[in-house]
Amino acid sequence: MCTALSFLKENFYFGRTLDLEFSYHETVTIVPRNFPLPFRMLPTRERHLSIIGMAYVQNGYPLYYEAVNEKGVGMAGLNFPVSAQYFPPVEGKENVAPFEFIPYILSGCSSVAEAKKTLGNMHLAAIPFSEQLPLSPLHWIISDRNGSIVVEPTTEGLKVYDNPTGVMTNEPPFNSMMLHLANYMSLSPDPPENRFAFPLTAYSRGMGGMGLPGDLSSPSRFVKAVFTKEHSRCGKGEQEEVGQFFHILGAVEQQRGCVRLKGGAEITVYTSCCNADKGVYYYTTYTNRRINKIDMHKTDLNASVLTSYPLREEEDFFEQN
Repeated sequence: MCTALSFLKENFYFGRTLDLEFSYHETVTIVPRNFPLPFRMLPTRERHLSIIGMAYVQNGYPLYYEAVNEKGVGMAGLNFPVSAQYFPPVEGKENVAPFEFIPYILSGCSSVAEAKKTLGNMHLAAIPFSEQLPLSPLHWIISDRNGSIVVEPTTEGLKVYDNPTGVMTNEPPFNSMMLHLANYMSLSPDPPENRFAFPLTAYSRGMGGMGLPGDLSSPSRFVKAVFTKEHSRCGKGEQEEVGQFFHILGAVEQQRGCVRLKGGAEITVYTSCCNADKGVYYYTTYTNRRINKIDMHKTDLNASVLTSYPLREEEDFFEQN
């Protein structure tokens, strides 16, 4: 289970947590403009927008978890295990497999508005990457500095929702998440107002937010991330903004042992934050809390081969004395 976040300050930022009980040894991967992007049922794109993000590269193909393109559009796929439904290819539509959905949108769309138009003639087809990597039940958030949408494949077809929060988690579907969020509209970062007819005194700071969820379920993480994002403040400049982004997602990260599964314990494998305006990708991992930085513009964006950077997993310390 994961949380995705869009964050607009002086710069526009996009990122997410990846919460799993294991890692696929993913890498920060850059797709340059001349890397041939093949699609199962559409022509190969020989030249396109460049992309940077976190991917599991298989057989030379980047299976992106989340990414941004050089025009400042970000997109992430998150687990949607109950509601996701894919159907066979449809004649007359642009049939796109779920695993190629992120490269398809980000390689060709310069804005969320363009992505919306593209979605109008697109069909998410039930095409797995391979027998070893079957279909993943996902839904997606697509954001830029002007707005955000959520795309969900359901039994009723492909649903596209405007997303005023810029946040997405997992189940239930997004319209239900927004209904759930209404339960918390009275929360405030300010001290609570006494509405009783007799005097009462607040005995602690933060009581305006009493009732804010603290568990790790999808609806609770959604509410917590929206509340934290909406009321967070930071200074000017990229360092302040990036630091604040990681603090916001830190409010919903998962510690080993708090969500136990048959295969182990779920953790926040990594947290990402990309300055989508500049193409600079920042990340931390569960075992390395230092913020690592990769600038896509320090690579050859007119190249024809992928560039991948393995994650720094080992904790390091600044020895101050």
